[in-house]
Amino acid sequence: MVQAEPRWELPVNDSLLAATVPGVADAWYLLLSRWGTRSFGELLKPAIELAERGFPIGEPEARSWNRSKDLRRYPATARLYAPEGKTWKAGDLFKNPGLARTFRRMVEAETQAAGNGREAGLRAARDRFYKGDIAHDMARFSEENGGLFRYEDFAAYTAKVEEPVSIDYRGYTVLKNPSASQGPAELLMLNLIEGYDLRKMGHNSAEYLHTAVEAVKLAMADRDKYLGDADFIRIPWAGLLSKEYAAERRKLIDPAKASVELRAGEAERFAPGFEPVTRPSDVVVSSNGDHAGDTSYIAAVDRDRNAVSFTPSLHSGLGTKVVMGDLGFAFNCRGDYYSLVEGHANALAPGKRPRSTLQGTLVLKDGKPFLVAGSPGGDHQTIYTLQTLVNIVDFGMNAQEAIEAPRFTTRSFPSSPFPHSMFPGELSVESRVAEEVRRDLVRRGHKLFVHPPWSQGSNAAIVIDPESGTLAAAADPRVAAVALAW
Repeated sequence: MVQAEPRWELPVNDSLLAATVPGVADAWYLLLSRWGTRSFGELLKPAIELAERGFPIGEPEARSWNRSKDLRRYPATARLYAPEGKTWKAGDLFKNPGLARTFRRMVEAETQAAGNGREAGLRAARDRFYKGDIAHDMARFSEENGGLFRYEDFAAYTAKVEEPVSIDYRGYTVLKNPSASQGPAELLMLNLIEGYDLRKMGHNSAEYLHTAVEAVKLAMADRDKYLGDADFIRIPWAGLLSKEYAAERRKLIDPAKASVELRAGEAERFAPGFEPVTRPSDVVVSSNGDHAGDTSYIAAVDRDRNAVSFTPSLHSGLGTKVVMGDLGFAFNCRGDYYSLVEGHANALAPGKRPRSTLQGTLVLKDGKPFLVAGSPGGDHQTIYTLQTLVNIVDFGMNAQEAIEAPRFTTRSFPSSPFPHSMFPGELSVESRVAEEVRRDLVRRGHKLFVHPPWSQGSNAAIVIDPESGTLAAAADPRVAAVALAW
């Protein structure tokens, strides 16, 4: 790979210049229209009540909001999150009447059109957001506050339903979103580690952790070279996901030495008829780029055993930091994910989706849903969900054990947010990993960082017993997460 330095900069986690068109409202519409049974009115009712009546914030929110200068820098944001210079404390009620009004407008449109059927009502609610007065409000605020969005950007937007890509991992079918997502990187990781007897290595042994993190580095190097918006680039899936390609890549893993280079492969050689792919890398070594993120994750399974893995997110806390006037929400700031290097898989282009860190895992056993899993964490998401899956499949843990087990991660690959920084050879583990294991990892050349015992990730998962249909839900004790059933 040829490394290229961009001449310009992208705003990171800040301002409307870092934003992309909000997609969640159209995602709601697609989910409800194709697979749902309820209306926007039914499903938005609890959110409207929370926004109007308020809910008590916790200590982390109070601390974050009080120390954030961004909440006071933008007037519309200050009115919502720091009214009259408010200092927050745990237990204070946070209300968002603007968001409640926005949702009520959508429900109103649905109600007015419902006489023509459920689908017409759903479409009317969706269109009021993207083509109606809400879209005009967003466009006007953008234009008046230095943003580049115009009404036509919202009116032309549509989310996409895409066929997933998948691999077989030890008899389980693992599925991922194929385009504009880092999700398939987990498939590459699984293909690499499938060539090892992980159970024989031992869970969180030095041998296992070394092998796993080296596989992660190779997969993330391929993420940098190949993954992006498939409407703009061709991705050699047949090669990337092949066992033959994984076997070749696996030869690069030195069992005694940590790698410090970004080593993308040539997956197209394993995709018949695919031309050679020559793309520049976009990486800055040891800068201040951020691999983390501020995201939510929801796993759900219903009585018919339909499963959903959903990762709604603004990317960072409050996204762009700019509340859109009186609408009660801020845009996500995933525009800072683009590359400014021409020819890169994730290079900035009009109408192109940035390659998102958002991803979830769906696993089938004998064609039936078996596991739904995911996690917040920015670039670390696929690394965290990889460990949940491996802990269940290879080490025989139940869902809660798999999530509570000590974790590792790395930043030895380009970060998604600009300037796409890499920390070569870095390996982070929770302090619950045995000290003798940590010493062994250092001897193998890893730049080891030890973090508090319950600090890496915030996973959730649901396992569906393929025979009885029994559900086992698990939530991460590292954060304020819950597993619910009714």
